[in-house]
Amino acid sequence: MPQRVRVPLRVIVGAYADATVSVYVKIAALDRRDTGCEAGVTYLAGLLGLARSTVERALTQLMRPDPADDVVELTSHRRTHAGGTGQTAVRRIRATNHRREHGAWVPSRAAESLSPRQLRAYAALAYATAVGQDATLTELARVLRHRAGTKAGQPLDVRSVRRILRDLERLGWISVERRAGYRGRHHYTVHDEPLQAALTADTGEGSGGDLGEGSLASKEHHRTDSPEEPPAGGSIRRRRDTGNSARATVENPLLPPSLRRPYTGPQLSLAPRIWRVLEPIKPLLAGLSPYVVREAAREIGRQLDAGTDGQDLRDRLQFRFATTETIRDPGRWLLGAALRRPAPRPSRCGLADCDDGVMRYTDAPCKACAELDDRPPPAELLGRPG
Repeated sequence: MPQRVRVPLRVIVGAYADATVSVYVKIAALDRRDTGCEAGVTYLAGLLGLARSTVERALTQLMRPDPADDVVELTSHRRTHAGGTGQTAVRRIRATNHRREHGAWVPSRAAESLSPRQLRAYAALAYATAVGQDATLTELARVLRHRAGTKAGQPLDVRSVRRILRDLERLGWISVERRAGYRGRHHYTVHDEPLQAALTADTGEGSGGDLGEGSLASKEHHRTDSPEEPPAGGSIRRRRDTGNSARATVENPLLPPSLRRPYTGPQLSLAPRIWRVLEPIKPLLAGLSPYVVREAAREIGRQLDAGTDGQDLRDRLQFRFATTETIRDPGRWLLGAALRRPAPRPSRCGLADCDDGVMRYTDAPCKACAELDDRPPPAELLGRPG
């Protein structure tokens, strides 16, 4: 089982830089040893693929009181002599109460395999999964906000968040079940290990300048082993399997069989009149989530209740399915192009609800059109002068 560390929520969503979260995860993993984290700045920078100056700034941030709540996340005990000889400093993270302080379990390997911003997004998704929430792109954008520059403190662009999640999915650290969560949100599953070989960090010193403010000691402890994982009671809590929960996951045919989870929500039941309309697109139904099928059934029911003939609606759906060459997203095609109502026929009276003399929602004759029919024809049509 991979080694995991618990990252406080205040570190994930706080004002710390993205690289500070990566440094925190690695130091917390090395702090599992009885002697604490004895790795030097150069070694940490090599593990994380960061510049020494970036690691130095991250350590400074963690060792200073947070302006928001005056909490210090890291303490460092210097063990060098005045001449610069000796051993590297011993660093320890702040002890947290798991029952009183929220946090997320993050694999230590993720800090070496992911970029700082990707790691922060992964940690945010790990926390959301633990508390049973389906995070939206807007919510993640507020966590992955700009940390410097003129836009400091502002949410990240949604397109950038989508690109980060796509990279995490491509690297195998998360799985995405699209439109399978609460009210059609994407449902994310975080993995303790990537589903494919992860990209490891460079073991050099990274790029960028060096602040020259690190320890002068040359003796470092390069062992990265740590005690075994804590009991299972401290691991990430998965989504509760409740039979009537609207947030239960559904089976996604795009995922490999080993990752598919059966749908545990209420069984899908459609009226016979709905099934008769959907019969021409039966091959597409197997790849749709219950949410999409329910939305399609509601739209079909609305059109049938409004007076649309069921056979006409079925023929229209069959024609659009046969004339569409490529359907990249079956759910979007069904709810958008396939079930789109045709434009109403022009009416003489000019009323929006009139469809060639018949009211669209009541099937009653249009009184305005009837009045036009009762009017005598114009004089010029009768051949008499006006």
